[in-house]
Amino acid sequence: MDAAVRPEENDQKESVHIQIDEPFVGCVSPDWLRTVALATLRMEGHGASRLTVVVTDDESVRALNRTFRDTDAPTDVLSFGGDVQDFLVGPEGPSYLGDVVISCPRAQDQAIGHPVEAELALLVVHGVLHLLGYDHVQPGEKGTMWERQADVLRSLGLTGVLTSEDDGR
Repeated sequence: MDAAVRPEENDQKESVHIQIDEPFVGCVSPDWLRTVALATLRMEGHGASRLTVVVTDDESVRALNRTFRDTDAPTDVLSFGGDVQDFLVGPEGPSYLGDVVISCPRAQDQAIGHPVEAELALLVVHGVLHLLGYDHVQPGEKGTMWERQADVLRSLGLTGVLTSEDDGR
């Protein structure tokens, strides 16, 4: 059974739905994940947006990675852009950016020298930036994306989380 948290909306019609699978409910606060996602959206100028963050296990992430990326291996975070048509949302409604799916076991393994909550924050920022169009395939893109990650994490008071090109992500 999943521990689903009701989406929270503010004046700008931002909405971040958090779903934490049962084994990981105590791993991180849903409110913290929502705060991180909203900070990323605001810093990037996407106030009126909706998205979902899912915290799950390696096997679920591996299955998604296999199905959608033809890679039969787990990974730390996947982002899936929303394909909800605007007419379903309405012209005045916020756009649906998509889903960020995080492997909690991967986050736990990668949290070296900082708390798991900080690693999960990095993965949320990383996933949301992908939804906003950032990528890291080319070296120049990677530098820009890592800089934006660092900016968001600093705004949240997280300075000890690796976001450099040397961290292997």
